[in-house]
Amino acid sequence: MDDAAELSIKLFATLKERARAASVTVAMPTTHTTVRKLRKLIAMQHPALAALVESSVVSINLEFAFNDDAVKAGDEVALFPPVSGGSDYPTHLAITHDAIKLDELQQLVTTELDGSVVLFIGTVRKVTGQETTTHLEYEAYQVMAEAKLAQVAEEMRAKFPGVHGIALVQRIGHMPAGEPTVAVACSCSHRGDGAFEAARYGIDRIKQIVTVWKRETRPDGSSWIEGDYAPTPDD
Repeated sequence: MDDAAELSIKLFATLKERARAASVTVAMPTTHTTVRKLRKLIAMQHPALAALVESSVVSINLEFAFNDDAVKAGDEVALFPPVSGGSDYPTHLAITHDAIKLDELQQLVTTELDGSVVLFIGTVRKVTGQETTTHLEYEAYQVMAEAKLAQVAEEMRAKFPGVHGIALVQRIGHMPAGEPTVAVACSCSHRGDGAFEAARYGIDRIKQIVTVWKRETRPDGSSWIEGDYAPTPDD
């Protein structure tokens, strides 16, 4: 290809699994490349993705992009499935400073098919052994954290097909002891359809891959709390 440029494309959820990589590189013309043409180039150069490309969402520089939009070398491009996983069931994702309203979350995830909702709430623990925590301060790499919440929701739907509505909410900012910091809500037709297991999976994955950190403040000082999970190529 004459005057070609290499463009790196980030992949999420089913596309990442199909490619067995978190990103792929595409050779494209340096002038007048559209999203429509980029889709064709991805399908040609990465056949494993060909069946998914047309139905996937494209973003350019953190904004949704459409077939007639231009793509340039140096753009930050991502390819991912619709956040709801192609279903009509509700999905609510948020990285927010706002307080978590539990009744609203329950209403957001409940459909007319549902007879059960499982809600996990993480709170600021005041006493750990001999240590006392006065408050936590959460910060996030927000754009990436939002994308990873979407990935967690996709994984939950894939692993627990009985789940209907999903809500994943992570708070950031200052929170005193006893304050809710994170919520996972799942709805199902019946309590045995996987909502308990999906909620547990969801919070575990949030703790592993969503880019949020916390600083713990105690009477004798403060420190950042770091996890011990090392991301893998499948994350």
